[in-house]
Amino acid sequence: MSMRSYLVPVLAACFAGTAGSEPIRPTHTYSIVARDSLTGQIGVAVQSHWFSVGSIVSWAEAGVGAVATQSFAEPAYGPRGLERMRGGASAREALDSLLAGDPGRELRQVAFIDREGRVAVYTGSRCIDWAGHRAGEGYSVQANLMRNDRVVDAMAAAYEKSQGTLAERLLAALEAGEGAGGDIRGSQSAALLVVEAEASDKPWADRAVDLRVEDHPDPVGELRRLLAVHRAYEHMNRGDRAIEEGDFELARVEYEEATRLAPGNPEMIYWYAVSLATNGKVDESLPFFREVFRANPGFREVTKRLVKAGIIPDTPAGAAILDRILAR
Repeated sequence: MSMRSYLVPVLAACFAGTAGSEPIRPTHTYSIVARDSLTGQIGVAVQSHWFSVGSIVSWAEAGVGAVATQSFAEPAYGPRGLERMRGGASAREALDSLLAGDPGRELRQVAFIDREGRVAVYTGSRCIDWAGHRAGEGYSVQANLMRNDRVVDAMAAAYEKSQGTLAERLLAALEAGEGAGGDIRGSQSAALLVVEAEASDKPWADRAVDLRVEDHPDPVGELRRLLAVHRAYEHMNRGDRAIEEGDFELARVEYEEATRLAPGNPEMIYWYAVSLATNGKVDESLPFFREVFRANPGFREVTKRLVKAGIIPDTPAGAAILDRILAR
């Protein structure tokens, strides 16, 4: 009998009547929850030798807080913890209220952080060694089934010493945990979630960073690459706005930074060229179109379709622009 087939019926019996109704998943891992004291952003990051760890462990809501629920994970700690903190409970009050009603709490490892940066963390006595946590000012790191007892100290030190955005600091903590030994079983998936300090009427915009690596031989390394791509698209969006405002020098700087962060991606260069061409700078756009068409001829057909979308005007002047672009 496999360990998985043994655990499922045992845990189902052990945790009947707990806070959630879904099967318990043994999501052994290391994670960090934190709040940036300057921006107020709140985040959670996690890595594990388990498929799609971010779908179970990491939870966050703008203006509310973040949760990491792991070990023999009870996913309900995520949404129910956020619900309590949204209602005014502190991280400690929210966590304690859920632990009190959970007969399986000794197998849980859970960390909460609220919008004020207050932390509450719990490691049950039956979490598989090495298991433990360390809480600091505005953050908590926690781990179980680790190769050694140095992982959480390395993560805490990396977070405290790192610079940059909250996402970059959370990722630095994951990298340090992996460097100190990480999960004794190895690596498989990782996730990085950062939300804004205040909720808006546009919930899709309240998630500043939301990246997941579901299955990869180096999930933390892949998360680092994806964060760079994410930043590249942020710069490209700022470049688009600069074009709309007529600030072509700022647009050039933003698009160049996007290209630096995501080298070899013709999308970055292409939309810069389109923006130039449709704002009276066709001559300046042509070398960029030539570079993109050489790398990916499919963009020639994309350019033709911009007329129907109204991006290139369906006018004699627009047709002239299109002809000049395609002639190159």
